[in-house]
Amino acid sequence: MKKLIPLLMLFIAMPGWAKRQFDIEVIIFKRVADTETTIESWPASLPPIAYKRTGSLNSQSYRAKKGVTLLPRSQYKLNAQEQRLNRHAGFHVLLHTAWRQGDQGQSYAPSFHIKAGRNFASLFQPDGSELKPSSVSPVEGVVETSIPKPLYELDGKLQVYVQHYLYADAIFDLKIPGIKEVSVQDTPADTDTDAENKSDTNIQLGHLQSINSVVTEEKYLKPYRLNQKRRMRSGETIYFDHPLMGIVLQVRKVTQ
Repeated sequence: MKKLIPLLMLFIAMPGWAKRQFDIEVIIFKRVADTETTIESWPASLPPIAYKRTGSLNSQSYRAKKGVTLLPRSQYKLNAQEQRLNRHAGFHVLLHTAWRQGDQGQSYAPSFHIKAGRNFASLFQPDGSELKPSSVSPVEGVVETSIPKPLYELDGKLQVYVQHYLYADAIFDLKIPGIKEVSVQDTPADTDTDAENKSDTNIQLGHLQSINSVVTEEKYLKPYRLNQKRRMRSGETIYFDHPLMGIVLQVRKVTQ
């Protein structure tokens, strides 16, 4: 009988655990910085973020499926932090939102695909290359319209879940326009003219053609990734740091 008492107490407590809810508030901002002058070493390319088993925070059907409710701004607790960030010339807030969700583990807790900031779809391709005007002449009398898919400045996913402790898992790409590394095209030079300049290092010896270098610059949209996972406590405000962006996150247990 004594062995059954702890087991009965466990079953009595389980409904209370299942009904626990948390308010989650998040601010995502970018730093106004020149990526060329930072001391960080950025990878030339990044693997795509896996969005399997994620849903949009703006999707009512996904929120309903996961038992999520968006909170009105009157219930936000980080408004002072947002104001301080926006007043600072070095920061710009891209997103400030909040929602309520249940007490779920990693396999069931909502994983939100979040997009925010400027839409670069009119300037760049999805691969980051500059969007060029079409060289194909339109057919007379036919007007062709093509609406590109949005290409947002901030794109990634965020999940908060319970696994003995609270965890926040964030992976985001911040896309910043830049100048691609110069490309060099070799073209034959005028050997008669170049022969007069013996100090030109581009001239090849042994009666071979000299080569001139043509340098071009290309605009491109480069992603910079934040990928961090943090353990936290209810009521704690945590900060995800990155040279070019940041996340302020607070998880609050709902008290009835």
